Amino acid sequence: MTRRGLFQAGAAAFASAAAQTPAAGGPTEFQLACMTLPYGAFPVERALQGIAAAGFRYAAWGPQHQNAPLLAEDAPASAARSLAARTRDLGLEPVMMFGVVYVHKPEAVEVYKRRIEQAAAARIPYLLAFGETRGPDRDYPNWIRNLKVLGPLARAAGVTIVIKQHGGNTSTGEKCARIVSEVADEGVRMFYDAGNNWGYPNVDPIPDIQTCARHIRGFALKDFRAFPKRTICAPGFGEIDHYKLLLPVARTGLKMPLAFETISEPYVARPAAPEAIDALAKRAREYMESVTAGVRAASGA
Repeated sequence: MTRRGLFQAGAAAFASAAAQTPAAGGPTEFQLACMTLPYGAFPVERALQGIAAAGFRYAAWGPQHQNAPLLAEDAPASAARSLAARTRDLGLEPVMMFGVVYVHKPEAVEVYKRRIEQAAAARIPYLLAFGETRGPDRDYPNWIRNLKVLGPLARAAGVTIVIKQHGGNTSTGEKCARIVSEVADEGVRMFYDAGNNWGYPNVDPIPDIQTCARHIRGFALKDFRAFPKRTICAPGFGEIDHYKLLLPVARTGLKMPLAFETISEPYVARPAAPEAIDALAKRAREYMESVTAGVRAASGA
């Protein structure tokens, strides 16, 4: 796709993104979206069918299925457009896709340029990015330099690159907020990952989210348990109070995806049959529907 074609493809999405400026006192529209990631052992078509059957209206594309990339880095924009059409044919609106390559890597700028083209062609508003779990401080300048290049390109295409907690330079929401603030471009924001906030630096996400709420445009949703041993799990099975987690962003005026990354039960083996994954997805959706309804009511929305 040419640069002119990229801008044209993203024009409608950019108009929508421009309208995503937080409105003081406006209620947040939480969009419950299941990632295809829990279905990684199965074809993406089965994942999308299961997500739709579980009652979701939104979906987020995982990085791979059956040990192969869902969408190759060099795949043409038309491949993303085709996958988006198949997603929408099932009644699901795709709201997020993975960038996959670590942001600080030398090749990240060129890879993310192609990812932006793919997301724009698919009319997907959010491109998820993260770094190495043990990324050293010396990588930090690369984060800033690369995102300063990519932010304007994403913004012009109607796409927002969103970073999330993943250890290292992004171990907490506060650290993610530092990156977003230094890049200082509307094309770069963040998704909040409360499970990783506990899981990597062992920092309570409830006070931490207050440090970065203004930059949050969605959530990579999972829960966390420390007892009887540390593990991630589906929302509602862990120790995170999701009412407290969402209240700081309950009145942003934004459409905010809650992208379910983990829907499994703690400690037990993950199911081998896709039908059992469907059941987990449905239960996770029902739990978060109750939470978001309560948050709306408690916030006066």
